[in-house]
Amino acid sequence: MSLSLILTFIWFIAANVAAILPSNDNHWRRAYALIATGIPLIGFVTYQNGPWIALIVLAAAMSILRWPVFYLWRWIQRVILRRVPKEET
Repeated sequence: MSLSLILTFIWFIAANVAAILPSNDNHWRRAYALIATGIPLIGFVTYQNGPWIALIVLAAAMSILRWPVFYLWRWIQRVILRRVPKEET
């Protein structure tokens, strides 16, 4: 097993432990730290194992950090997709 996958599994364990512990801010500070460490980790997995394994790891990480992904999608819909002018019919 490559070093990047070992670090990814450690990241998954840390994410689950962080979710178990109580928090005053609904775990957002921990989510920011996990995102900041997870993005370079996805790049490292891509470099060592290829894009398909990296997509699997990305999907697994998105399932753990689903609320930041949900809010990012809502922001994209609000800011980017609704600014496109509608065509008149």
